[in-house]
Amino acid sequence: MADALSLVDDWGPEKIVVVSHRRTGMKGVLVIDNTARGIGKGGTRMSPTVTVGEVARLARVMTWKWAGVDLFYGGAKAGIVADPASRDKEAILRAFARALSNEVPREYVMGLDMGLTESDAAIIQDELGDRGAAVGTPEHLGGVAYDKLGVTGYGVAEAADAAARRSGLSLSGCRVAIQGFGAVGAAAAARFAELGATVVAVSTARGALHDPGGLDVPALLAAREEHGDDFVGRHARGEVLASGRELTVDCDILVPAALQDVIDDRTAHLIKAGLVVEGANLPTSPAAQEILAGRGVTVLPDFVANAGGVVAAAFAMDARYSGFRPETATIFETISTRLRANAVTVLDEAERRGTTPHTAGLGLAEERVRTAMRSKGRLPG
Repeated sequence: MADALSLVDDWGPEKIVVVSHRRTGMKGVLVIDNTARGIGKGGTRMSPTVTVGEVARLARVMTWKWAGVDLFYGGAKAGIVADPASRDKEAILRAFARALSNEVPREYVMGLDMGLTESDAAIIQDELGDRGAAVGTPEHLGGVAYDKLGVTGYGVAEAADAAARRSGLSLSGCRVAIQGFGAVGAAAAARFAELGATVVAVSTARGALHDPGGLDVPALLAAREEHGDDFVGRHARGEVLASGRELTVDCDILVPAALQDVIDDRTAHLIKAGLVVEGANLPTSPAAQEILAGRGVTVLPDFVANAGGVVAAAFAMDARYSGFRPETATIFETISTRLRANAVTVLDEAERRGTTPHTAGLGLAEERVRTAMRSKGRLPG
């Protein structure tokens, strides 16, 4: 427990709950980071490598993401140490939900993250007998279909367009490289294409596909639907590269939309893009951010660029006990409006303060959280 205590700072975590269940082998953790602006809300992930430190780090990202987009929920995250492909997944998930019944949904509402599906969200609701226990359920149960709608990727492209326009660059004709072609990367590619950009590279765990003249995004989406990650080797157009090479191809905008910590102090020197838009959580190390800033490369932070998912989640949170689904058009309109405005605000603040967008954006989010903590008497007198 000393390790968990070492995670505590001026912001949180407010609560770390470690749970287990002997019969199913379930082990998991919930980290509620900061609830000054509202109830804890963040995704639940399932992976054999989940750690308390990882979940705490992601819970803190949610604190800043909610504050950054100025929506009134608190930062939280949960993780289950298990293989999501396990045939015991449902039993493990139900045991996890039961173990957290004191916290869910009074202090934390579960959502989807790596390894969980819409059906898993429905199982959580069923296990606890409460529609408010989780969001991200299937459409036929009244849920907002994040992945089907592609809300996060849509928001990434909208934020990128706003950042590009601010620097006098038209997205039409811009060359875009995207790491990851899952739910976020694929939706981002589709929206970039609609906005007139040229997608020159995409990647999956099986490798990267690169064509300086531009890839056929609708064909890529169809190939992904048919072949999954293997579409990289089956697609007729483009050169197949090793995974990771897509980060350093010649392009105007780079979107790391797969894993965290992929751009480090070594990779930062090789980036050719003038604008990096973080589609994944924590893809760029602090050292890399400083290097990129020194090279004149703008980095739009994850808690700004990929906040389309949290905007949609806010609609889902409001609709948990409603008999009506949120209007899809309203969700997309709100994502576009908020993310475009936030992108410009953060970049303007970074320029005004002479610092990186991460530092500027974090400063804005911190001030919102600090103000809420002060109003609720949570700060020293």
